[in-house]
Amino acid sequence: MERKSHCVPWPPMENAAQQRTAPEPTPTIPRTIWVLVGAAFLIALGYGLIAPVLPQFAGSFGVSMAAAGAVVSVFALARLLGAPGAGVLVDKLGSRPIYLTGLSVVAASTFVVAFAQAYWQILALRFLAGFGSTMFTLSAQALIVRVTHPSIRGRANALYASAFLVGNVVGPIVGAALSFLGFRAPFAIYGAVVALAALAVARLTHPKPGAHPVPTRKPPMPLRQAWSVPTYKGLLAAAFTNGFVNMGARVAVLPLFAASVFERGGAAAGLALTAFAFGMAVTLQFSGRLADRIGRRPLIAAGLAAAGVFTGLLGTATSFWPLIALSACAGVGGGLMSPAVQASLADIIGNDRSGGKVLSTFQMTQDAGQILAPIVLGAVAEAAGFRAAFGVCGGLCAAALIVWLVAGKETKQ
Repeated sequence: MERKSHCVPWPPMENAAQQRTAPEPTPTIPRTIWVLVGAAFLIALGYGLIAPVLPQFAGSFGVSMAAAGAVVSVFALARLLGAPGAGVLVDKLGSRPIYLTGLSVVAASTFVVAFAQAYWQILALRFLAGFGSTMFTLSAQALIVRVTHPSIRGRANALYASAFLVGNVVGPIVGAALSFLGFRAPFAIYGAVVALAALAVARLTHPKPGAHPVPTRKPPMPLRQAWSVPTYKGLLAAAFTNGFVNMGARVAVLPLFAASVFERGGAAAGLALTAFAFGMAVTLQFSGRLADRIGRRPLIAAGLAAAGVFTGLLGTATSFWPLIALSACAGVGGGLMSPAVQASLADIIGNDRSGGKVLSTFQMTQDAGQILAPIVLGAVAEAAGFRAAFGVCGGLCAAALIVWLVAGKETKQ
């Protein structure tokens, strides 16, 4: 009588094939990212409280309009000057302590502005706050690079950018509602809000003793190594263009254009800025995932193209609705580009090492574009009109797009 074997091969062949072909589950967003997102919203919300009243408060000390505007410029100048040192500190001391130190500096210096008794005190305190700002901005980028899995870098950066964007939109509304408190109260409130954010980050991101062993990390990435990567040069071109077009031109030149063309220029400019933020916010809801799925390179190219076309056409708007539509479409360009640029930068650095100098050079390039735009475009607008000024923006985006298509390679792993 034939005996039947009860032996069953293990694992079964079809199960083994399924195990080999089954896709890995998508990693979840780490808790540290959610904490940074919450802190970013609070920081941006608080900044919206002080931004409208800062020049007016400085002007209340009897200084000229140029001097009153300087309290805004000195903040950006301090960020530019402080970026190299902040990058070195991130490499030497780590991203978390520099983040907390930067937030603490911003909180303290802004809170003290509420008690300033002279113009020079406001100027000095805003300069100090600029140093703190570049410290926490750089270290936040470094933290996102370190704790985020490569497959979700686009999503993580989109979340972080969305938090800042929403805070910047909501902040001025809250600030307008609190205008009855006068010039000084917003600075005290903002200082307290930033201090609260620092305390939350310190408590919620503190590593638990014995939870996970600290992995062996490589030495920090030298700037010369990043510079030898052609894609990094393409990212710097995109960063300068983003700062020049989506930050500097939008904030400094668009209000002047609206004031010269439309009957209620202030309201038109405010609604155009809101439309830009709306277009960017909507796009960020899917652009990060798209950058993770199809790659960083096409999103950056599409963002530069959209920003160039629609910003370049802004000067042709002679009525309200074309201005709003073009502004919203330009915001779509910024939303497509932003998370993909940050994700590609993180791909170059990697999770296993710091890149403070690499990140600081990137930030300085973007800040330089933001600082130069009002000067360059103001001169162009005065000499040749606003169409020419916005045309410069379109041309710069076209040049950056060519650089990116030539030098930028796909970094998605």
